[in-house]
Amino acid sequence: MRLGVMFDRDLPPEELIPFARALDETAVDDLWVVEDLGWTGGVSAAATALAVTSRLRVGIGITPAPLRNPMLLAMEIGNLARMHPGRLAAGIGHGVQEWMRQVGAAVPSPLALLEETITAVRALLLGETVTLHGKAVHLDGVSLVHPPAVPPPVLAGVKGPRSLALSGRVAQGTIVPEGVGPAQLPGIAERIAGGDDHELGVFTFLHIGEEADRLAHPVVRDQAAYLGVSPHDVVMAAGTPEQAAEQVRSMWAAGAGTVVVRPLGRDPLPHVHALLSAL
Repeated sequence: MRLGVMFDRDLPPEELIPFARALDETAVDDLWVVEDLGWTGGVSAAATALAVTSRLRVGIGITPAPLRNPMLLAMEIGNLARMHPGRLAAGIGHGVQEWMRQVGAAVPSPLALLEETITAVRALLLGETVTLHGKAVHLDGVSLVHPPAVPPPVLAGVKGPRSLALSGRVAQGTIVPEGVGPAQLPGIAERIAGGDDHELGVFTFLHIGEEADRLAHPVVRDQAAYLGVSPHDVVMAAGTPEQAAEQVRSMWAAGAGTVVVRPLGRDPLPHVHALLSAL
């Protein structure tokens, strides 16, 4: 059972360095960085976090397949994995389709693109020479000159039934978005149908404080709209430190191998320290 913390996309990028160093001194297992359109690049953020820490696993959550050629993505991930062996996890997803249309990167079949991208990236990281002429990905006899000795796990960041099944077929783990609760995890795991070594990661908001404050937070309202639920139904680690800790424990008990908390607010570390004390 792993505990991760997300560096929120709304925080200024220059704050990542002190944030990563502070987490490296705690019992947290993972630091996850974000790649959302207009906010920040996940690979550069991961490289920075890895360079200033010595212990944490750094997760990239989540590179959009339409924006990333699989060869270039494998080159970037492989480079980081060689320099920081055993300390990287790479998340790849469909990307928000509205954002992909905004930049002319929308594709006819997001499912095919994601499956072919993950398949190609994993093979390249294993040092294989890849030829793939699929529906969306076209590679002809390419390979990495410096493949990593320890290939990092590649996880799919997905939520729909067909995408979850895709993740179980081709990825080494699945990342489900903020708002999903322990009651939903057994059904999600059943749809994934991955092996015993398939990592199930859950992102969840973290807020130590009053309910009204977190329900009014714009990012919670946006996530509720994304999931098609009321803000009251967005499951999160919240309330007192003990209540937040119990929510994290319940997600582990329901099958999550990794729970990544996303602190709400401008000053995230006090929320993290309060949770760790309760855990």
